[in-house]
Amino acid sequence: MLLEDIGFYTLSDDRAKNVSIDSPLWRCELLLTDKCTFKCPYCRGMREDLRGTLTFKEAKNVVDLWIAEGLRNVRFSGGEPTVWKDLVKLVAHCKKNNVEKIAVSTNGYSDLDLYKRLIDAGVNDFSISLDACCAAVGDRMAGRKDSWDVVVKNIKEVSQLIYTTVGMVFTKENIAQAKENVLFADSLGISDIRVVPSAQYNKALKILETLPSEILDKYPILRYRINNVKKGRNVRKMTKEDSGKCWLVLDDAAIAGGYHFPCIIYLREGGNPIGKVGDNMRKERENWMNVHNCWEDKICREMCLDVCIDYNNKVAKFKET
Repeated sequence: MLLEDIGFYTLSDDRAKNVSIDSPLWRCELLLTDKCTFKCPYCRGMREDLRGTLTFKEAKNVVDLWIAEGLRNVRFSGGEPTVWKDLVKLVAHCKKNNVEKIAVSTNGYSDLDLYKRLIDAGVNDFSISLDACCAAVGDRMAGRKDSWDVVVKNIKEVSQLIYTTVGMVFTKENIAQAKENVLFADSLGISDIRVVPSAQYNKALKILETLPSEILDKYPILRYRINNVKKGRNVRKMTKEDSGKCWLVLDDAAIAGGYHFPCIIYLREGGNPIGKVGDNMRKERENWMNVHNCWEDKICREMCLDVCIDYNNKVAKFKET
């Protein structure tokens, strides 16, 4: 399966062949706030020095820096981005400036009317958390009572309007129901399913190997991940055969608290930023890539996702030829 077929990652051969600090920015993620309406047990939040809520001016400044560099796809997250009061306005600004894909990662608990307004403003990709197939486990995973029913109803509605994936984080709390979770999500009309063990629970999802082929054939991201599991690959973790360079940092970025990080995983895992937000970010990212050995960095080595590893390996092969 081609990497370009797995949704927001947009990891195409063409991108891999031409990646540089002068190529378009393919995937940038901005954390708007650390505030959230859920208390998911597996979420460790943001580093203390990154916490807080951006002003509209601060967020727009980041987006405008990216737009000037040919921004193709942007994702807004947090915290919970839908509690950030200027989200609709920022989305509209991205659409006005011809950003192709505008994505929002959400817990799905906000008012349906807000999700519809975001779609009208330009959002064309929602990623909604769904960590359970029943209310009892769902509410525990969200750390909030009476949340699961609201989220499920919103997923059903939003999926009819726009490309919508569900993200499933598996821990010891819900791994036994992994297959049931996927089958339940399939009943909601969603576009794809992303399954990821939590950063603290990197266990191969062997239980999902028995999913029927008709389910896997419907969801490219899910199929890619389960096929890897069948081959004995973890969702996370590099091997010594993998590229020690992260080419993704050249045309990809994650920003929080006024700092830019190698990727969203590095940010979430408490890694140090590459530098401060500013006009020189891409050159700083190139310098970081040239001196950084991913295999020697525990965050990269243990937490990098299969799709990112595959892409970096692909770029490395192109560079050799």
